[in-house]
Amino acid sequence: MEIVTSSAVCLFGAIVVVGLVFLANAIRIVPEYQRLVVFRLGRSVGPKGPGIVLLVPVIDRAVKVDLREQVREVPHQTSITKDNAPISIDFLWYYKVLDPAESVLQVGNFESAAAGIAATTLRAVIGGIPLDDVLSEREHINNMLRTRLDEVTERWGVKVTNVEIREIIPPRDVQDAMNRQMSAERIRRAVVTESTGTREAAVNVAEGEKQSNILRAEGQKQSAILAAEGEKTAQLLRAEGFAQALEQIFAAAKSIDQKTMTLQYFETLKSIGSSPSTKYIFPMEFTSMLDNFLGKK
Repeated sequence: MEIVTSSAVCLFGAIVVVGLVFLANAIRIVPEYQRLVVFRLGRSVGPKGPGIVLLVPVIDRAVKVDLREQVREVPHQTSITKDNAPISIDFLWYYKVLDPAESVLQVGNFESAAAGIAATTLRAVIGGIPLDDVLSEREHINNMLRTRLDEVTERWGVKVTNVEIREIIPPRDVQDAMNRQMSAERIRRAVVTESTGTREAAVNVAEGEKQSNILRAEGQKQSAILAAEGEKTAQLLRAEGFAQALEQIFAAAKSIDQKTMTLQYFETLKSIGSSPSTKYIFPMEFTSMLDNFLGKK
């Protein structure tokens, strides 16, 4: 009896364990950013999730697919440009799964296949572009790579969202030539900047001299005007003084009688008589003045 009970307990325990294993394999919790592509007896029944997904053990097989945008690195690839210059390029590419079922059914290993397509596409794109354009037109190359990759991965249910070239390493001789070109460009800019500064300084000096000459000429003009105005005022004052003197002389002359004038003539004759001259000239009016002085009529 005890042996039968022990066997029953073991059987029940085995059933419980099998049941737990069954439930563990049958119940899956799928997060929002994932989907389960379920194969039932080898046949796809489509993506399942998110949330709780029930699978039939042994019969169902599930493949996880991440729907979040992913980024992958393509390591340095040596490519030949259109003008036969070898360069090394690495880039990053971003993708997002749009159709989980197609990403599993249409390609065996999506990431490995995409990496190979990316490297091949890079060489094809670089092979049609000259070296100078490769170094200066990164955005154009990024768009070309993204378009080419997207054309290939579209049938896998994957969208290539972006491609970014991270580093371009040109040949050593090209790097040396670029360094020399950069040095020459810096020297040219320095010379241009120095000449521009010298020109601006000369312009400023000339402008200062011009303003100084204008101010000096303006000062001289004002000085000449003031001097002319002063001279004019002085002449007016002298003329006014002379006019006033004439007016006073004329007024005094009006008060002088004939006898006073005769006495002035006598003084003049006295001066003449003291001179060494032997000939004298008397005006005709002198005799009439004597008559007036002597009282003759």
